[in-house]
Amino acid sequence: MKVLKKGLKGLLILLVLGGLLLATPRLWSALNPDRPPLGYYFEAPTYLALYAGLEKMIDREPAVPADIQEIKNIEYKNIYGKSLQIDMYVPKNMVKPAPLLVFIHGGAWAHGKRSDYLTYLIPFAQKGYITATVSYRLVQDSLTIYPACAEDIRDAVQWFFSHGETYDYDPDRIALIGGSAGGHLSLLGAYGWHPAQENQDSVVRPQHQIKAVVDIYGPYDLTTPYSRTHRLVTRLIGHSYEEKPELYLEASPMKYLDKNDPPTLILHGTADNLVPVSQSDTLKVHLDKLGIPNVYCRLPGWPHTMDLAQRVNDFSKQKMNDFFEEHLK
Repeated sequence: MKVLKKGLKGLLILLVLGGLLLATPRLWSALNPDRPPLGYYFEAPTYLALYAGLEKMIDREPAVPADIQEIKNIEYKNIYGKSLQIDMYVPKNMVKPAPLLVFIHGGAWAHGKRSDYLTYLIPFAQKGYITATVSYRLVQDSLTIYPACAEDIRDAVQWFFSHGETYDYDPDRIALIGGSAGGHLSLLGAYGWHPAQENQDSVVRPQHQIKAVVDIYGPYDLTTPYSRTHRLVTRLIGHSYEEKPELYLEASPMKYLDKNDPPTLILHGTADNLVPVSQSDTLKVHLDKLGIPNVYCRLPGWPHTMDLAQRVNDFSKQKMNDFFEEHLK
């Protein structure tokens, strides 16, 4: 009986200590509201916090409110019979022409859909921005490996530059925003991706330029030992690094960064086991060396897709709002 009581007492102590440890991130963040929200560093406690109700997940399918006009399925490109489309969210009482925020979904370059970013599209439309989300070719076969997605995003950017008058946005105030693979494509689109065989001397400089870019835990350098052997990257490129090392560099936003590139906001969790936070650390160093305005938010203890947690999502929206206020308004 004594042994049982001691065992139960020990179990109770462990449960209390575990509960306190699990509550620590919320308590710390409550005491430090101006700092990035603290995460749990490991997957198990993160899931436990969700199950215990300490963390809430975002609503991934919010309803479009009455004050926002949804314009869906606008075709910007048709290739091999596949229609690539845009959805736009337009505030009904906006000041024209409005800044445009273009969101590019993630999904390892092989999954995902335009509506994945409704959690950002609707709130920013309610703040007076026109928001848009764009599809691109997902990796499925030899026709959709790199550079398909990069080509599509460049074509989408050109489409946006050309249709400001039609949809009442300012083509000189466009931001690209994306997470994970979408972050990678946003950086490519903002930093001026082009295929190596394209003669840049013959390319006419576009009339407009991307004004700002937001990278949410996206890859920046695909030539690192980790990146060039990762199955998701090798699937994107369609060749091993040993076969085509030049493609891994060509597909890296790092290759295109120069002093003329737009202000950049970076959001990345330090416990990201898919896209190492070192990718964003390197981007930050390069931005600073070139004197490009940037904001880097390292979120302690958060994993990949961290902004599915409401607390991180709220923080991310606030940082984006501050960034857009400074660079787009």
